[in-house]
Amino acid sequence: MVSRSTAPVQTAPARLAAGWQRWLEAERAHLPLWLPVALAAGILLWFALPWAPWRQAAAAGAGALALGLALAGQRPLAWGAVLVLAGMGVTELRVATAHHPVLAARQFASITGVVAEAEPLPYGDQRLTIVAAPGQALPDGVERLRLRLRGQQPDIAAGTTISARALLSPPAGMVVPGGYDGARRAWFDGIGATGTALGAVAVIAPPPPGPGLWLATVRQDLQVLITRRLPGEAGAVAAAFVTGWQGAIPPATAQAMRDAGLAHLLSISGLHIAVVVGSVTLALRLLLGLWPWAVLRVPVPTLALAAGALAGLAYTLLAGAQVPTVRAVIAASIVVLGMLLGRQALSLRLVAAAAFAILVVRPEALLGASFQMSFAAVIGIIALYESRLGRWLAAAREDEAWWQWLARAGLSLLASGLVAEFALAGIGLYHFGRSGLYGIAANLIAIPFTSFVAMPALMLAMLAEALGLGWLWPVAGFAMQRLIDIADVTAALPGAVVTAAAIPAPVLALAAGGGLWLALWRSGARWWGLVPIAAALLMARADAPPDLIVSGDGRHVALRLADGRLAHARDRVGDFLIDNWAEAFGADAAQAVWIGALPAGRCSADACVVEAARDGRRWRVLATTGRSLIPRATFAPACAAADIVVSDRRLPAWCRPRWLKLDRAALATTGAASLWLADQRIVTAADAVGDRPWQPQSP
Repeated sequence: MVSRSTAPVQTAPARLAAGWQRWLEAERAHLPLWLPVALAAGILLWFALPWAPWRQAAAAGAGALALGLALAGQRPLAWGAVLVLAGMGVTELRVATAHHPVLAARQFASITGVVAEAEPLPYGDQRLTIVAAPGQALPDGVERLRLRLRGQQPDIAAGTTISARALLSPPAGMVVPGGYDGARRAWFDGIGATGTALGAVAVIAPPPPGPGLWLATVRQDLQVLITRRLPGEAGAVAAAFVTGWQGAIPPATAQAMRDAGLAHLLSISGLHIAVVVGSVTLALRLLLGLWPWAVLRVPVPTLALAAGALAGLAYTLLAGAQVPTVRAVIAASIVVLGMLLGRQALSLRLVAAAAFAILVVRPEALLGASFQMSFAAVIGIIALYESRLGRWLAAAREDEAWWQWLARAGLSLLASGLVAEFALAGIGLYHFGRSGLYGIAANLIAIPFTSFVAMPALMLAMLAEALGLGWLWPVAGFAMQRLIDIADVTAALPGAVVTAAAIPAPVLALAAGGGLWLALWRSGARWWGLVPIAAALLMARADAPPDLIVSGDGRHVALRLADGRLAHARDRVGDFLIDNWAEAFGADAAQAVWIGALPAGRCSADACVVEAARDGRRWRVLATTGRSLIPRATFAPACAAADIVVSDRRLPAWCRPRWLKLDRAALATTGAASLWLADQRIVTAADAVGDRPWQPQSP
């Protein structure tokens, strides 16, 4: 008699649940890496939902999901939901604690205040951060404002009390709907107004004695010292390496650094912190090693490492404690602690701890290119070296020939560059509309050159200056200029830059999720991360750029031409607007043209008219550009013949275009607007901003 097995047959859901549990068990060691990811998801959700009722509903949903998963025994997923809720909570708390007044409307004002920070800009301009002077108040109760001084005015030190006549405005919001929100950045920086000084600034009182603004004063003094010793672009780049201020770098140099993939060198981050910590540690260890008494009685390696960590912290404070610098100094401190304890500290857990710490304190940093780029590159490179390929590249072999070691080191640098470029390309395209293609080659030269030549030369020049010796400054200047030359040569190569139209935020989030899935897991399931990355690429290609962009004040109109170029209605437009429009259209800002110069456009002193063909239909756009009122007998027929009318003034009711009227009254509610003509679709800045405190709107 044949016996049959009596084991129960598992159903498909049971097999799926069992497989899920086995996979979680296999990846248990990597589950903590997802804690900051879940926190970041909650932060991102808070910023993605423009209206308070939506955010409240999402928070309630996350809490209910966490409770349901906990009751179902899915503890890892429950913790993820809890951290999503925590991410929304820390963002709400940060917004509440950072609340401050914002200027209500554009106005001329006389201000008296104390300079909290003075940053140099190109062409001799300065940017001052001003707080109210004792016994004085800034307009509309604003606590801090930024003021630009144009032309050759005397350098103003931090702590100086000044008086000026200025044209002030609320911080500018989105130039392009869904694009960079300058008002949000200014609000989290505590800035309630921005403006330009009209005429000379009067100094009321010099900086008072005392330690109140000591750090800002030291930072400014170093900026002045370096730029005086090294005039021109080399000095501006050198000063950025020390103080973190990039405003004095000429725009052409900054653009070349971005196009060459070397912009990360201008932002004080891991490379700079590593050079400072490593240099101080090595120098102190060598010096103490020459003192027999210290060698016999003091733990020299421990003391040297501690001094290096303190030097990194001091450098971070001096450079303004920006996100990449904070991330780097946290990582360096953990590495130093691990070395003191005799443990391997450089790992993805270290990066996760740094990300978690930053996001809890400054959740708004998640939206910035600086945070995204610095963490994406580091995560990618560490994930590479924790993989089988990375372990082979990093393995040391005693019997290995020198040429084999050199070849493996070259492959290691190449692999690191490829991973970093892959991680950064999408972020660069999202934030800047362009990405360099030769960044790998440029970084293979520039990073070692910066680490072993440029930064050491700058540090030695500053040390020599402290000792009264200034002869090392030309060496530092020569090194900085060679770094700029690498950027210039790379950026000038044919096909060095790829451009793309504006990428929607959900596309970037999808690609980032796929990249994290690929980097943080270790089992074969990690390769499923390629699916969302591929989907994001397809979505980015399929998403059409807008046909027309209208500025929030109605003064400016940008049209995407059939050949991809950008055309604008006013003959004079600022570079800031042109650059933002070019990024949204995926166009070259240098090829922007005036509508009046087009065969399909006609412009007078008062208005411009242009026709654009889309999907077999011609659209007629009318934009007012002058200050004089146009007679009704002339303007009413022009309105009736136009599909879209745009104006920076309130238009009368008898102006009735065939489709859309965007005048000052309408744009006061919507802000900047993007239009897709074929679909007759409109997206406004108000759709993305919602009821935020930095730019409140009505639902």
